[in-house]
Amino acid sequence: MHTHSLPGRRLLVLAAISSLLAACSSLPTQHDAKIQAAWVVLGENGQAIARAVTTDNICPALAQDGNLIAMNHRAGASTLPLRKTASKPEDSKPSDFPVLTCEAPLLPATKTASVGGRDLPIPKPVAQKIIVIGDTGCRLKVADNYFQSCNDSEKWAFREMVETATRFKPDLVVHVGDYHYRENACPEGNKECAGSPWGYGWDTWQADFFTPAQALLKAAPWVVVRGNHETCVRAGQGWWRLMDPRPLKRGRDCVDESNDIRGDYSDPYAVPLGRIGSEQAQLIIFDSAKVPIKPLAKTDAAYQLYMEQFKTVNKLAESADFNIFIDHHPVLAFAAERKKDGPLNIFPGNLAMQDIMQTLNTTRLFPSKVQATLSGHVHLFEALTFSTDHPVQFVSGNGGSSLDTPLPVPLAANSTPYTEAKLDYFSNSNEVGFMTMEREQQSWKVQAWNKQGKLITECRMQSKKTECSNK
Repeated sequence: MHTHSLPGRRLLVLAAISSLLAACSSLPTQHDAKIQAAWVVLGENGQAIARAVTTDNICPALAQDGNLIAMNHRAGASTLPLRKTASKPEDSKPSDFPVLTCEAPLLPATKTASVGGRDLPIPKPVAQKIIVIGDTGCRLKVADNYFQSCNDSEKWAFREMVETATRFKPDLVVHVGDYHYRENACPEGNKECAGSPWGYGWDTWQADFFTPAQALLKAAPWVVVRGNHETCVRAGQGWWRLMDPRPLKRGRDCVDESNDIRGDYSDPYAVPLGRIGSEQAQLIIFDSAKVPIKPLAKTDAAYQLYMEQFKTVNKLAESADFNIFIDHHPVLAFAAERKKDGPLNIFPGNLAMQDIMQTLNTTRLFPSKVQATLSGHVHLFEALTFSTDHPVQFVSGNGGSSLDTPLPVPLAANSTPYTEAKLDYFSNSNEVGFMTMEREQQSWKVQAWNKQGKLITECRMQSKKTECSNK
């Protein structure tokens, strides 16, 4: 009988083991299959935080440059008791989160990271290309008798927009708020949204955001801004469990409505973008989720909270040469509304914020080192520049949710979003799309694109001067 030599047998055994390991590595592990989402969010001072959502009862490990560490438990699986919501009780239900949310900080020098075999995007020292999106979910709302066609990728085109934006290979993604729109059940017999999850639990967050956004979540780290759809009476519980980069603390988690004054407001913070040449740039993130339309009484607790937060904005702006202020509600843009068979009503920027901001910064509203502001809320793309000393305003609220009626161009003479601002340029679009902001030497190229990647508007920002043109 023929026998192999000892070295030969060892080689055969090693080859067999190698083949077995290779085969196994190509298959998803049990832990992999339980991970529902994995991404990176940037928090205060640009701290990168790895997040994962899993159906397992333990958090997965985070691999950083080959070293494994256990992720921290952020929020456990639970069904939260029904609380007061923006809808009637009969149109609401408890929020079910049958998943763990896990997190761990990425070390500054990390070059590669993964969770359960899923590679995570690593922040770059200088973010040169930024994608900006907003107002992305599929609207299901009884109070408005509006039920968007969530099952039709043309009528709810968030996923298509995401796939197009991903091809631009961004270094950073900014979402300007309103991720969650499926608040109420799709009416019986409505085929356009039949079978859609609804309410404020994980299944709705997954359908409205995490599944369609998957390609962009893989492509780059995210900066997340809170919208009015993420207040405590709406999707605030999911916002704190899943999205906000700061620690989840009992009392500001939107579970107990008696604590909503804590859950609905959070302090501003800055995200550095790195230095190009002599210019240090940063984003200033502001939580305007709960801001009303009309000015607040000076005795109102919210007035005092916002006043202190805008003081913080002023301090943050001093630490960079070029600041981009980001919130959900536009301070220097327009909104339009048309009632059925009625005229088009045009509204200025947010009066409540303007009232507080001018107390601190007079008629400019913003600190002198804020050169641009990004918002959503209005379901259009807008670009506004001013001959007065006001920052350029961009609105990127055309991410897929039901679109608003576009404003006429040109606007009526002397139209302005703020009494002290003189409008120099205005454009808008109600095509589903996104923005890119690309840093160059001492300037920025800002472009608006539709969901297929067709250019709509292009602007050049340099210091306090911005020039735009339609394409």
